[in-house]
Amino acid sequence: MPHPVAIHFRDIDSAALAAATGRLVLLGEPGEPIAAAARPIDRRLRGAISRAVASEAFAKLKPGEALELGFPAGLSAEAVQIVRLARRASVADARKAGAAIAKALGAAGALVLTGAHRLSHEISFGLALRAYEFGAHKTDAPKLFGEVGFQVANPEAVASLARPMAALAEGVFFTRDLVNEPANVLTTDDFAARLAAMHELGLEVEILEEGTLKLLGMGALLGVGQGSPSPSKVVVMQWNGGPAGEAPLALVGKGVVFDTGGISIKPALGMEEMTMDMGGAGVVAGVMRTLALRGAKANVVGIVGLVENMPDGRAQRPGDVVRSMKGDTIEVINTDAEGRLVLADVLWYAQERFKPSAMINLATLTGAIIIGLGHENAGVFSNNDALAAALLKAAAAEGEGAWRMPMGPAYDAKLKSRIADMRNSVGRPAGAITAAQFLARFVKPETAWAHIDIAGVALPPEETTLAPKGASGWGVMTLDRLIRDGYEAR
Repeated sequence: MPHPVAIHFRDIDSAALAAATGRLVLLGEPGEPIAAAARPIDRRLRGAISRAVASEAFAKLKPGEALELGFPAGLSAEAVQIVRLARRASVADARKAGAAIAKALGAAGALVLTGAHRLSHEISFGLALRAYEFGAHKTDAPKLFGEVGFQVANPEAVASLARPMAALAEGVFFTRDLVNEPANVLTTDDFAARLAAMHELGLEVEILEEGTLKLLGMGALLGVGQGSPSPSKVVVMQWNGGPAGEAPLALVGKGVVFDTGGISIKPALGMEEMTMDMGGAGVVAGVMRTLALRGAKANVVGIVGLVENMPDGRAQRPGDVVRSMKGDTIEVINTDAEGRLVLADVLWYAQERFKPSAMINLATLTGAIIIGLGHENAGVFSNNDALAAALLKAAAAEGEGAWRMPMGPAYDAKLKSRIADMRNSVGRPAGAITAAQFLARFVKPETAWAHIDIAGVALPPEETTLAPKGASGWGVMTLDRLIRDGYEAR
């Protein structure tokens, strides 16, 4: 697993700036004077920095974008990067500025002068998130990111603010790694082993194997994986950082390590991306890692259902009827609507065992949510207005797009089956909503619950501001913020 780039915070030292190798990074804003510590550098460059900041080209940059002076005469640095960022910049612009630094970062590292900027820690966080590359399966060595030094007005204070962000960045990286891994590497066994290894961080981790799942009555989950040689599992991760005996927040994740669609097989075009169908479980794992690394003062349980959906001779068929742990029977209309079957049993198990204060599940559940919201927003469904509002507020604070979707009796009525208590698929119209209604049938009336469909945001087709092309890690920051703001002991 790649770790976030090493970042150090130091006192301002103009002499060190002049002697820096690698990249030298300064902040600027049209109409504002350059930082006092940068003026000796500007004199060495015969006013080039001042002229650049005053130029029309710099004025056309958006906040967080950068202009570069390559191989500046009179300095040891290979480049001077000037990032446009106002003193009263937003958090989003500060993180974007950090990402701009990271995109140009190489093995020689960088020295960044942010001085007294109040969002120096957010700049460093944006840098850490963008300085990521998944190169585990390339013959050539992956891109190296050298150490980064930040010259700031109060190093200890900034480092204190940045410390929990380093834990959060590692949690995001853990999620990205899991989602990026190919399915022949990230089998259900391998996934479970990676989660079990987190006991070293202080998490309590249990792996429930197929025999135990049968005894628990998880017929819906087991039916999905019966066509694969990879055994189905449920992994339970507990972080008990809050008051003893306090009901935990439950996070539940869909972990389909590969989804062919089963007998209702998917089209070949694009099927290679179904390695990301464990994205919900990946987010839950990343959040649990973050909580442990930063020592969160909250009780949180993360539970993931790990299966593989394959079209074997033993595979589940359209028309089969399975019985869930709750006891309800389900007619399987479409074996490609498998994620909701996995979640149905895990949601019920979470409530039966832990009686959580609230429950949130994440899943790359439907293509329909992509039709509705594209790759900009995850879909949020909930039976509780306060929980939904808190989730949306946390997502907005972290710059992760989320949009609440409707639910209602008319959608639920479509789940009626002729031969069972319900059916798992009702066709294309309102597909993301009817999937959420299916899950709601496995949520007890007294449980505050939210379902987040991350199919469009887990593996976006292009790079994002804070991530290269590939897995985004969407949701780790949102849920960590939700827990910090609403569930941690004060």
